[in-house]
Amino acid sequence: MNQFIANITIVVDDYDAAIEFYTKKLHFELVEDTRLSATKRWVRVRPPNNDTNNGCCLLLAQADGEEQRSRVGNQTGGRVFLFLYTDDFERDYQNLVRHDITIVRPQAVHEYGTVAVFRDLYGNQWDLIEPSRTVETNK
Repeated sequence: MNQFIANITIVVDDYDAAIEFYTKKLHFELVEDTRLSATKRWVRVRPPNNDTNNGCCLLLAQADGEEQRSRVGNQTGGRVFLFLYTDDFERDYQNLVRHDITIVRPQAVHEYGTVAVFRDLYGNQWDLIEPSRTVETNK
């Protein structure tokens, strides 16, 4: 059996603002932006150089209704929501700083790798991680 997670939904308040943040500040690729109706679009972004066959995308879903709007920026109740792995922590950390992205917890080195926690434009928390060589070889 061959399975993989293709998309993870992130609830946003505006499609275009979300696309701009992820593509201009995090340098994600816009994979798809298809209009489904007057108010609904199918918008997918992913980190650069992600495997095009099995790489997971973020599905940017504009909140519809008060319940969904209440989840924007707090999909996990304040816990880290997503984990962005990198091959160059310093490059990507400096990109966050350069784009005035909020750093919640600054760079720290752990057994599993170098990590910092940041917030996206809605307040969702992300880990930026460069795994240690030990973790990479133990897969």
